[in-house]
Amino acid sequence: MNYSLKMTFALILILITNMNSRSEMITKDIEYTSGGETMQGYIAYDNSISAKMPGVIVIHQWKGLGDYEKMRAKQLAELGYFAMAVDIYGKGIRPASSEEASKQAGKFYADKNLYRERIRSGLDEMLKQSQVDPSKTAAIGYCFGGSGVIELARSGAEVDGVVSFHGGLRPAGAEDASNIKTSVMVLHGADDPYISAEDKAAFLKEMAEAKVDMVFTEYSGAVHSFTDKNAGDDNSKGAAYNENADKRSWVAMKKFFEEIFSK
Repeated sequence: MNYSLKMTFALILILITNMNSRSEMITKDIEYTSGGETMQGYIAYDNSISAKMPGVIVIHQWKGLGDYEKMRAKQLAELGYFAMAVDIYGKGIRPASSEEASKQAGKFYADKNLYRERIRSGLDEMLKQSQVDPSKTAAIGYCFGGSGVIELARSGAEVDGVVSFHGGLRPAGAEDASNIKTSVMVLHGADDPYISAEDKAAFLKEMAEAKVDMVFTEYSGAVHSFTDKNAGDDNSKGAAYNENADKRSWVAMKKFFEEIFSK
């Protein structure tokens, strides 16, 4: 075999090795139940990772689990996490209008125990997956889902951390706050018109009095939905995308996860 032929075979072998070592992203819908109702979640993970992975649930915004949450789940999988976007409303319930979304979200805002049950069902389903390290878990949520991760924490869930992106800050009372065993990160738009100064102050007071391990960050110039490009760029509407806040909040989440999962 001449030299050039040997080099050709060597290069082919290197290419095959590199192809085999590349990540293999697995994404698929997953059905599970909560209180007798069928839910349809979505999972994403890197199949090339042989070790068990930290698991992160993603709680959707008020229009239900859609492309946005799937995108975030895939981004988490690219970071080496097993991600599951959980379903709060139920299979096939995906509000098409703001009016219907408000009705659906309102049902859970009015019944925090039902909301917590739906979230816990999704978390439990993720924990059943063989790729997940059950000792390393977290939750993130957006808008309605941002409120949801706070409710998960208030339920006493023993996850390592929760991250709320432009979620609600309604105080729930000292008893609920005292149940929190996890680290909490709140990433908030400083100009969000849907969060009153009174609610924010009461929420911060409640967390402080309960001695919750919390990081609370505000992004100047950001309103509601600052991570969602589909929200447009008009702050006067109350909800708008803010590129700086989006990027900085994602970096903050990544650093937070590096910290809590290294314990």
